[in-house]
Amino acid sequence: MNTNTNKIVVLWTSGDPEVAEKVCLMYTEAAKKNSWFEQVVLVVWGPSAKLLSENPMLQTKIKAMQELGVQVEACKRCTDTYGVTAQFEKMNIDVKGMGEELSDYLKDGWHSLSF
Repeated sequence: MNTNTNKIVVLWTSGDPEVAEKVCLMYTEAAKKNSWFEQVVLVVWGPSAKLLSENPMLQTKIKAMQELGVQVEACKRCTDTYGVTAQFEKMNIDVKGMGEELSDYLKDGWHSLSF
C-alpha cells in the first residue's frame, strides 16, 4: 500500500445544510487554503447531492473551493437519482462512478474524513 499522507478525500454525504456549511465545507476549504494537505478532494455523495443542487449559497462555496484547487467529484448514480447530473457538470464537478474511485483513494493510503 502506498502512503499518501499529504492527501485527503472528504466524503460529504449529509443532507443537513448546517453540517455542510459549518463543518464539512469549512474544514475542506481550510485544509486546502492553509496547505494542511497538498491534495484535497471533496466527494459529493447521496443526500449532499440533492442539498447542493438546491442551495445557491453552497454552490457559491463550492465554486470558491474549486478556485482554491479543491478537486470536487460526485457520485453519478446519486446525481442521476436526484436528476442533477447536468447541473453538476455545468458546475465543473467531475461526475463519475465513485465506488471504485473511493476504494482506490483508500487503498492508496489517502486520509479520509466523512460528514
